[in-house]
Amino acid sequence: MAVQIAVASGKGGTGKTTVATNLYQYISQADSGKTLLVDCDVEEPNDTLFFPDALKARELKVVQEIPSIDTSRCTFCRKCVEYCEFNAITVLPPVRFAEVNASLCHSCGACAVACKFDAINHTEHPIGILSHYKLDQGAGILEGRLNVGSAMQTAVIRSLKKEIPADLKTVILDGPPGTSCPVVETIADSDFVVLVTEPTPFGLHDLKLMVRLLQEIKKPFGVVINKANLGNRDVYDYLRNKGIEILGEIPFSRTYASKYSQTELFEDTPEEVGEAYKQLFETLHKKALIA
Repeated sequence: MAVQIAVASGKGGTGKTTVATNLYQYISQADSGKTLLVDCDVEEPNDTLFFPDALKARELKVVQEIPSIDTSRCTFCRKCVEYCEFNAITVLPPVRFAEVNASLCHSCGACAVACKFDAINHTEHPIGILSHYKLDQGAGILEGRLNVGSAMQTAVIRSLKKEIPADLKTVILDGPPGTSCPVVETIADSDFVVLVTEPTPFGLHDLKLMVRLLQEIKKPFGVVINKANLGNRDVYDYLRNKGIEILGEIPFSRTYASKYSQTELFEDTPEEVGEAYKQLFETLHKKALIA
């Protein structure tokens, strides 16, 4: 089984994707195509932007089974409404109206269990697309992309993870920001979480939320401090007091930020930034997370 390393952050803009793509770049250079980058930020996947050689090899639609109510069979007893935990069903007996809101439905099947009159049918509703991109090195990028207007991020991420091949050595999961359900789904099967933060008040606030989440679900993790030469020392004090390991520090570089904004992440990387990623790679190697 491949070792799964999730890269996560409590807030957006900390450098999570930068760390994930750089880890993939370093590891895949010497693994004979056994490392895969999985873009789980399905609302805004952008890992492929940094790999101009990315070639889409395969695409798969993600569908969700949404119940529909046959009003010719329905007795409008409202049992399905009582069973639905997501308030996705509306039944108005006086006007013989029954409808399922697809944007709220989680396809749990409770309504079908509740209905004793076979009035519940199911139809497939598209919610996203999974794409596999081949690269010149490594096993490529697996990307999930949520359809505009859909709220089923977790379902798309779950389907995305099922597409991960079994014959890999390392899987890098680039997770969505925050601490909500899509993040939990992303890191649920990971062996280790690289938590990216920045030395700012906002960075510290959201770091604390993420640390509580990881401790609650008992996931091993360490912290990478991005833009380490900016901000204040409060993040460092918090990590020291909590006994949390700092995996690496990546200095802020205006040159590197400019290259990021132009999707030229791996071209002429500043020496101090390249050295920081090299040290992060070596730290994960010592933990036996990568070969």
